[in-house]
Amino acid sequence: MKLRNLCLVGAILVLSTASALAQIDDICREHGAVPTLDAPKLHAPFIYGKIALKGLAVGTTPPKITVSYSDASQPSVRQTLNGGGNYCFKRMGGDGTLIVDVGGTEFVRRTIPAFGQPQQREDFEMNASQPNQPAAPAVISAKFPYQRSERNTDLFIKAAEAEKNDDLNTAIGFIKEVVAADPADFIAWAKLGSLRFEQNSFTEAETAFKKSLEIKVEYTPSWIYMGRIRASQQHYDVAIEIFKQAISTDANSSRAYQLLGETYLLRKQGTLGAEALNKAIELNPEGMAECHLTLAKLYDLAGAKHLASKEYKMFLTKRPEYPDKSKFEKYIRDNPQ
Repeated sequence: MKLRNLCLVGAILVLSTASALAQIDDICREHGAVPTLDAPKLHAPFIYGKIALKGLAVGTTPPKITVSYSDASQPSVRQTLNGGGNYCFKRMGGDGTLIVDVGGTEFVRRTIPAFGQPQQREDFEMNASQPNQPAAPAVISAKFPYQRSERNTDLFIKAAEAEKNDDLNTAIGFIKEVVAADPADFIAWAKLGSLRFEQNSFTEAETAFKKSLEIKVEYTPSWIYMGRIRASQQHYDVAIEIFKQAISTDANSSRAYQLLGETYLLRKQGTLGAEALNKAIELNPEGMAECHLTLAKLYDLAGAKHLASKEYKMFLTKRPEYPDKSKFEKYIRDNPQ
């Protein structure tokens, strides 16, 4: 079946109703992975999701769907789905690229930032029921591709393994070798900055992020970390402006909105903080579920307990096995909406 007879309309839906979503282990288990058992628990980096093909005519052979993922520390790996299904990839390090190919034609290409949530879900839905309509184009292109030498790719892999083992000094050493060999690698400079940030070496981290931004001024992850450095130093007004800059480079960065919201709250600007946190949830309902807890605490302190109760309830629909579930359920019972 040719792609032009398929009609991919409706493009992409990021599904947000937790009751309709399988848990990460259920999705990844069929590909031989159990993420919540991978150390450290709940923080092992994975990209996963479900691809649904709707409206295929009875008797029509479904197209072959290929999902591939690559990042700075690993070559492209592929999984083939016959007419839809689940996919799951472990992330090794650096920004990644997720590609969905339908019937031999690229349907969507999406950049997966290195500095977002460790376990990120991306669901796609395609409609094959209107053969006379033009195919939908790919929605998002890979924004920051970077070709590395084989040696530097190997160094990135070694750095990722060292970081996984909490050996940050060794990881830094490997990344320093990368930027020494290729000073134009803005992603590597950002990685060096993030490792320095984890050591609370903010001066060295800032130097690395500035190098990254000198090369690629629109590289959102570096802006986000620059804002985190300023927030850590309690320079909240500066941090707010930096997070706004991050959003201007990527209006879909839920992480930037989350940090902007949290910084507004530290600045005691609750209304603006709530607006930013709600935007983060809107952009990434599953990945930004923790924002519901921040909003709940905000509303509780403000005496709006019915609104806090609502936030706790929404959080539990997304994290039904959360350790403090019983405490939140009691709060919801004691403070009905």
